[in-house]
Amino acid sequence: MVVTKDHLGGLIFLILSVAYGYYARQIPMLPGDEYEPFHAQTLPIALSYLGGILGVLMLVTGRRDAASKLSLTGLDFVLVAKLLMLIVAFAFALEWVGFLLSTIFFLVVGYWILGERRPKTLFIASVPFAVGIWFVLAKLLDIYLAPGRAFTQLFGG
Repeated sequence: MVVTKDHLGGLIFLILSVAYGYYARQIPMLPGDEYEPFHAQTLPIALSYLGGILGVLMLVTGRRDAASKLSLTGLDFVLVAKLLMLIVAFAFALEWVGFLLSTIFFLVVGYWILGERRPKTLFIASVPFAVGIWFVLAKLLDIYLAPGRAFTQLFGG
């Protein structure tokens, strides 16, 4: 049996989806929510099922030729490490500068790390997306997104 990058990616995606589904079932619900059609566990569970299906499809449809066998040469681990550090910085920034600014920062720096250098493109690709996600979450779905400690200290809260 030849293990390819496609198979390894599918297996990792499947494992992450199963773990996500397990923890999605641990989300606490209010009394009576188990009878509601949509509750705190619904979307995470649906996403875990979708991820599991995609992981299995990646395993089944992966290329099996010897040319695509698993090789660590050519993989940019420095790039991966930079993106992982950016994710950690995003998590810390959420508490201090809030969702909107930290998301814009995350996207701009992420695109920069991936090689985009034109400032106009960086901001056109980042700001509308972050504002759109913020609008959907905060205004349409009425999910409270904390403005961040810096904002509340500067402007009151």
